[in-house]
Amino acid sequence: MTALSHLDALESEAIHILRETVAEVRNPAVLFSGGKDSIVLLRLAEKAFRPDRFPFPLLHIDTEHNFKEVIDFRDARAAELGETLIVRSVGDSIRSGRVHLRTPDESRNVHQSVTLLDAVQELGLDALFGGARRDEEKARAKERVISHRNAFGQWDPRNQRPELWSLYNARVAPGEHLRVFPISNWTELDVWQYIRREDLAVPSIYFAHKREVVERRGLLVPVTPLTPPRAGEKIRNLNVRFRTVGDITCTCPVASDAATVDQIIAETAVSTLTERGATRLDDQTSEASMELRKKEGYF
Repeated sequence: MTALSHLDALESEAIHILRETVAEVRNPAVLFSGGKDSIVLLRLAEKAFRPDRFPFPLLHIDTEHNFKEVIDFRDARAAELGETLIVRSVGDSIRSGRVHLRTPDESRNVHQSVTLLDAVQELGLDALFGGARRDEEKARAKERVISHRNAFGQWDPRNQRPELWSLYNARVAPGEHLRVFPISNWTELDVWQYIRREDLAVPSIYFAHKREVVERRGLLVPVTPLTPPRAGEKIRNLNVRFRTVGDITCTCPVASDAATVDQIIAETAVSTLTERGATRLDDQTSEASMELRKKEGYF
């Protein structure tokens, strides 16, 4: 008998979580941004539910400030799978008065919570699958695999349900919903090793390429119409890649020459900085910035 690899074990656990949740809830959706974690999540869904259609639609909360390469990939992958993609836009929330920006150039990232919770209510969702992992950031390390949200969409990190012996509690009262993280126990390295094993396509910005950047608060900020250089900042044309993909206004690349999946795996294996710590301006506003956003309904 061939021993299971660590990827086999993680895959098996994730498929169990997907199937167990679908059996317990009424109306789930899976969050799909076009990023590597949600790409892995869709591959796991294929293994869990094919040859049938997925028992849930794909849902993306679009800030309208995402990288074009990622949005193009999102649409192409959804079409390739033949699954329903629902997009709800922070821009629509702004235009309808549901979201008010303090300044025109304020990042829309934090305001995704409003649009997401509106979508949960509009679509009557009682569970959202997400690709978050515990190794990304300390607030995500606190969260359970199946994480309860109250009727206001809020998370209480001090009142979480126990998950002993992988026994999950998927019960919700009317108006409440769950966030479900099948790859919570995976690491960034596991994700890239699985992408290699399954030969999964990913957006091109994950691979090293030349890009104009400026240094700001210890990070490399891409030079774009949404993130122009500030007075005194020197534009540099560096070889970079993105470890995570998100809103342009808060997602930064890292210096890298990794142009293939194997090279990314080698680079990730020796990295000493967490994925979000190395790439996200929005997580650097305070020690508890992610936890505060999650309490309000963020992913």
